[in-house]
Amino acid sequence: MLNNSHIYHQTQHDLKRRGIDVTGVSLNLPAMLEAKDNAVSGLTKGIEFLFKSNKVDYIKGAGSFVSSTKLSVDLLDGGKTEVDAKNFLIATGSEVTPFPGGGIPIDEEQIVSSTGVLSLKKVPEKLVVIGGGIIGLEMGSVWSRLGSEVTVVEFLGGIGGAGIDEEVAKQFQRLLSKQGLKFKLNTKVLSSEKKDGKVYLKAESAKGGKEETIEADVVLVAIGRRPYVEGLNLAAAGVELDNRGRIVIDNQFNTSAKNIKCIGDVTFGPMLAHKAEEEGIAAVEYIKSGHGHVNYNVIPSVVYTHPEVAWVGKTEQELKAAGVQYNVGKFNFSANSRAKTNLDSEGFVKILAEKETDKILGAHIIGKSCRLYAASGDSR
Repeated sequence: MLNNSHIYHQTQHDLKRRGIDVTGVSLNLPAMLEAKDNAVSGLTKGIEFLFKSNKVDYIKGAGSFVSSTKLSVDLLDGGKTEVDAKNFLIATGSEVTPFPGGGIPIDEEQIVSSTGVLSLKKVPEKLVVIGGGIIGLEMGSVWSRLGSEVTVVEFLGGIGGAGIDEEVAKQFQRLLSKQGLKFKLNTKVLSSEKKDGKVYLKAESAKGGKEETIEADVVLVAIGRRPYVEGLNLAAAGVELDNRGRIVIDNQFNTSAKNIKCIGDVTFGPMLAHKAEEEGIAAVEYIKSGHGHVNYNVIPSVVYTHPEVAWVGKTEQELKAAGVQYNVGKFNFSANSRAKTNLDSEGFVKILAEKETDKILGAHIIGKSCRLYAASGDSR
């Protein structure tokens, strides 16, 4: 959806200046959604193929611990089975965080999650996104390109979520605003009301103040994700949770049950698929050999908008807070010949290096296809 909506938008608004005249361009939303569904199906079947190729038994069902060595599974096609194992690895991922207090109930039609927003049957005239993090900005960009008037409401004073450099966030907001997205920062959403086919949000300043009403055809609740542990019956296995619902682990991915390890979104750290993959490899290595390692300082993050935003390592505000002496190296794409030639010169590269040793501490990029370069900032 991110890629195809960008192609659609570029065809409408960018090709003419490149000497390409196109007429009769129109959106076929059902076909675009079908392409999305086919991609998801293909990737899922690909995982099943990898299981089979590597002789991994795939039991389709919902698992629940009977003890630390036994799992009961309600099979998707009916019936039950039990699995006995010496070791278990929990990797149940995360789910959408509901709006606090239940004031904005998700119905996946007018008030949607990141799942429902990818299945809207028509382009909403007005889309309001609650949450200016990665998911909110990506989904907001998709529907803005397809024709929606998009307003992003964010409690904090900047967009991009945790880990983004403040200078990059400001440039990011400026570029998205040029594309037509509107932003209400430092704003707290209080509740919602559905009336006459519309959704009306009540909001106020994050610091308190006069209430305002924001009208929308569709509201996307994108305030984050939380660990998914429903039905696991972790108490029966002796697995502990912290006060945020995350499974507690040590530096070798061990839970409070010595034979059960845990990785990914359901425990500590950023909720990123590639982070979970690295943890999965390391956890199995611990089981097999007693040794494993993940360097959390070099896990990149990417926002797949246009322009893209990518980073790895520390932000400038983090280094300042820690009292680290550092130098900043910055290069604008407007001075890059290839970027200028390709008419994609918005954005920059920013490198943060330790002042005394020149060791790279952080790398931040905003620009076209910057996801391809973020890992180059890996200083290990």
